Amino acid sequence: MTTSDHTLPATAGEIAEMLLHHQVQKFLFDEAALLDAHRYEEWLELFTDDTHYFMPIRRTRMQHELDQEFTRPGQMAFFDDDKVLLTGRVTKLGTGRSWAEDPPSRTRHLITNVRIVSDDGHELIAESNFHLYRTRLHTEEDSWYGMRRDTLRRTEAGLRIAARAVYLDQTVLLSRNLSNFF
Repeated sequence: MTTSDHTLPATAGEIAEMLLHHQVQKFLFDEAALLDAHRYEEWLELFTDDTHYFMPIRRTRMQHELDQEFTRPGQMAFFDDDKVLLTGRVTKLGTGRSWAEDPPSRTRHLITNVRIVSDDGHELIAESNFHLYRTRLHTEEDSWYGMRRDTLRRTEAGLRIAARAVYLDQTVLLSRNLSNFF
């Protein structure tokens, strides 16, 4: 008798959980592919009209101050955008007048460690780790690492991003700009 003979069949709840995890992971992977292909208008459609896209500034803090490591909404941030601002950024990229992206960057979004941390039936919170690699011109290379916390809303069109918080591991950014999306 092999160990596989002792494996219990998955319950309906476990199958539903695996299916949801697969759907969320596929959604995030497909989103990354849109960004890497410079299909920004399609990427923008993945966001709800009331979305909040937030990348706080990370600061080095002492052990007893770790609750202040990241800035909060309303404080200084790299991005604190709503759908209107995201749309403006995407529109600007399409004009050819975005000096930081002409010629365009070559990016690779690697998404991993996808976890669903809560689900109320209408919205779910998914956390994932990322590595965004960017090369520009002949010699510029940048890498950003971190964690994203996405609020994904179930809609008739499928999952949509109602909120995204991007938490970088770096406290000092050495890149010349932040003209890309995370």
